[in-house]
Amino acid sequence: MNIPDNLKYTKDHEWIKTNGDEAIVGVTDYAQNELGDIVFIEVETVGETLDKEETFGTIEAVKTVSDMFMPVSGEVLEFNEDLEQNPEIVNSDPYGKGWIIKIKMSDLSELDGLLDAAAYKELL
Repeated sequence: MNIPDNLKYTKDHEWIKTNGDEAIVGVTDYAQNELGDIVFIEVETVGETLDKEETFGTIEAVKTVSDMFMPVSGEVLEFNEDLEQNPEIVNSDPYGKGWIIKIKMSDLSELDGLLDAAAYKELL
């Protein structure tokens, strides 16, 4: 299982990669593996400002539908539109082309409450 050291993680299996006050968010390799074949991703929160742990969208696999949660508070700037036609990219490249949203973080101190790679491995 792939758990990159340069990312932060949530207990709900989202990852976040920061660049200044903007960040990219997706689901972890563990999450996509547990879900199985991903068939649909819905994000209707672009343009909205959400609190940490608030639902920003859903991810649907053959056997289940799961909510996805904001790792930190912020505005949802963009949805990865490649996922509309090819949601299975999340299965094949969860930390690269399978990113789900871009956000503008509103409270950078919330990053301190997230898990690093070692702590995320322990969680699993």
